[in-house]
Amino acid sequence: MKTIQLSVKEVNEEIFREFKAESTREGLKVGQALTLAMEQWLSHEKRRPKLSLLNLKPIKGGKGTERLSENIDKVLYEEEW
Repeated sequence: MKTIQLSVKEVNEEIFREFKAESTREGLKVGQALTLAMEQWLSHEKRRPKLSLLNLKPIKGGKGTERLSENIDKVLYEEEW
């Protein structure tokens, strides 16, 4: 495994202190613990479904909204009612 030296900006100090303390308790160097955390985060991201407009389901707006989309189009495109 190839490693790199890394400098990170804008890390929450309290979170980092807790992270460093926990990695020490687990017998890990901070770099090792960070690598594990990044691997876990990446595997979680791969399992999470990607958001897409194609996955949106229509909702019922209730009485009086049956033609809402058509009315919005008329207003937007300046068609006469």
